[in-house]
Amino acid sequence: MHALLTAAEMGEADRLAIAGGIPGMTLMEAAGRAVAEAVAALVPSGAVLVVAGPGNNGGDGFVAARLLAAAGREVTVLLLRDPARLRGDAAVAFQRWPGPTRAAAVPLHDAAVIVDALFGAGLDRPPEGIAAALVAAMNAAPSPVVAVDLPTGLHADSGRPLAPGDDGAVAAAATVTFFRLKSAHLLYPGRALCGRVTLADIGIPDGVLDAIRPTTFENGPGLWGALYRPPAPEAHKYRRGHAVVVSGGMTRTGAARLAAEAALRAGAGLVTLASPAAALAVNAAHLTAVMLARIDGAETLAGFLAERRVAAIALGPALGTGPDQLALVEAALAAPAAAVLDADAITLAAADPAAAFAAIAARPAPVVLTPHEGEFARLFPDLTALPKPERTRRAAARSGAIVVLKGPDTTIAAPDGRLAINANAPPWLATAGSGDVLAGLAAGLLAQSLPGFEAACAAVWLHGAAGAEAGPGLTAEDLSPALRPVLARLWGG
Repeated sequence: MHALLTAAEMGEADRLAIAGGIPGMTLMEAAGRAVAEAVAALVPSGAVLVVAGPGNNGGDGFVAARLLAAAGREVTVLLLRDPARLRGDAAVAFQRWPGPTRAAAVPLHDAAVIVDALFGAGLDRPPEGIAAALVAAMNAAPSPVVAVDLPTGLHADSGRPLAPGDDGAVAAAATVTFFRLKSAHLLYPGRALCGRVTLADIGIPDGVLDAIRPTTFENGPGLWGALYRPPAPEAHKYRRGHAVVVSGGMTRTGAARLAAEAALRAGAGLVTLASPAAALAVNAAHLTAVMLARIDGAETLAGFLAERRVAAIALGPALGTGPDQLALVEAALAAPAAAVLDADAITLAAADPAAAFAAIAARPAPVVLTPHEGEFARLFPDLTALPKPERTRRAAARSGAIVVLKGPDTTIAAPDGRLAINANAPPWLATAGSGDVLAGLAAGLLAQSLPGFEAACAAVWLHGAAGAEAGPGLTAEDLSPALRPVLARLWGG
């Protein structure tokens, strides 16, 4: 699995590697070499301007400058602080730099490419004075910027610029980072500000993660692939789990059908669309493999869930927000099945969050909440100003549910503090019905007994992969069929 490190955890990784016998200068030389290679790949010729800070980020820049100059490039270093104030490995790297060094000032020298080696992941306050002016100057320059570790001004953990405005952080064309990605490389706006990201191995052993024990991950099969496997040769549909999706009224049926078909495509052995009587004919006209059951209210739904040994239920897509629909949500939460609450079900829960969270806490089976930003604000209004990872984590801890906060950088949090950031979703997933498919995928995976966090993470990743497979111009109906080649690649079929 691909762990993401906080700024503090990255500092600890460096410390542990050095304590384990790897000289800090060895790490810095490897980092600078990776930066020099990225510069050469992005802009193969022409002058290079390295804007260097006072710490190890600047030290990486000095190494890159030396190596680029040795390769025949014209290189100038602008130094933010008096070189006499440099310490440790950064001071050694500066002493090894044989070329011209000038005090940092604006406007910048002309160059084919700029290296932003001012500040890396450790920066926790807005750049000030000449540092802030350099950020603005790099953004104004016509030359592309290669950032060392992170673009200066970008918070490593939140992915937000530390200062407001267009010059709150450097906008890089490429970023070279080390050992493990940071959350800011995946979260917006940081993902856009980083440009193309290269992850360089600088010699820190993977074993340091055993001591750090990170709880943030990049979403992908490494997190859940061992649990989501093809059916065994002797499997049959009853072993693969029964999922139920609750339909809205006669003119609100399409969303639930999208979810039901996705649950089936995700591998649930049986999927039933629970439909009010008035919508039966409409749903029947569109369904083939998905079964149909008449459910006229909360009491009928509760009985159906108990009698049919339903493993997972999803409700909310185009459900409606009246008292009868609230009773359906309450019946679902009172049942032993795993549950996915989406769309209208989240809006209904937001009318009395404490009651909803108490119902979630009282049940052994997992609940997955899948809000977009607006729905999240209704359910957790006091958390909206927090950075996305923190507010997702706090929402999961408060609600007792797995929270999937949707967006171009969807975050998935478990009540125990684990968090995954998803990065494979293409922009054309922003279309009507796409979220309904996601809810169905989560229900289909829960029906197969995947744990809640892993089921939610797998659903989000599969959703993104299907979107990429379907390609530009997709509609929500294209997503379930697009899962077939995605699953074939995932399972080696």
